[in-house]
Amino acid sequence: MKIAILTADEPLYLPAFFDRFLVRRAAEVVGIFACEPIYKRQTKISMLRRYMRTFGLWNTLGLAWRVAAAKVKDRLRIGYARRRFYSVAAAAQYYHVPVGYPRDVNAPEFLDQLRCLGVDVILSVSCPQVFREDLIRLPPRGCLNLHGADLPKYRGILPSFWMLAHGETQAGVTIFFINAGIDTGDVAGKRVFPILPDDTLESLIIRSKQEACDLALEALDRLEAGTIGRKPLQGEGSYFGFPTRDGYREFRRRGRRLR
Repeated sequence: MKIAILTADEPLYLPAFFDRFLVRRAAEVVGIFACEPIYKRQTKISMLRRYMRTFGLWNTLGLAWRVAAAKVKDRLRIGYARRRFYSVAAAAQYYHVPVGYPRDVNAPEFLDQLRCLGVDVILSVSCPQVFREDLIRLPPRGCLNLHGADLPKYRGILPSFWMLAHGETQAGVTIFFINAGIDTGDVAGKRVFPILPDDTLESLIIRSKQEACDLALEALDRLEAGTIGRKPLQGEGSYFGFPTRDGYREFRRRGRRLR
């Protein structure tokens, strides 16, 4: 089964996800494609400004410093021999998996590339672009997406943050077949796990990525065996956008920290 993965070029959490995933499935992955967000004319500067409006200057500077340090470590290949990666590309290259950087995942030329690769299934892992109909219909076994919540609750952006801000005691991850909606496709599997009293946003994201990776591996095993289920989402659930300043105040009021 030939797998294409569409993801983000993110250096803090996704490299560990791909190391965990590729240990098992590298031989079947025909390409990992790291995409930049293209909606609403968003740039890295506008993303930092939005982050600063919510989390403040010092947290924004801290994030920028961590991202810059990861990029330097990646360039110097620090930790590479110990499978400590600082980019998605480094993890992919370690396992001899090709890496691409498509500008638009819905562009005809990218769809042609996937067809030439003979892709059977597409896995979306934090991909920052919306899939259109032609892309959704391209792989014969479907497009699967991982979401860091127990859908239909906490659809949208940064569910780990909103779960902590709302005082939830359980988190979840869901893998589902992508359709034309936003986080509304048929569910192929779920996992639920406790939110710990001392969880920070970072620790919850890290555990969520680990659970999501294992869930994806299980789902792909079932897809390959022809035993995967498809269960329509029940209920409207909830949707949240990027964290707001008021949301961050509530997050802090509950004693939570970013790291």
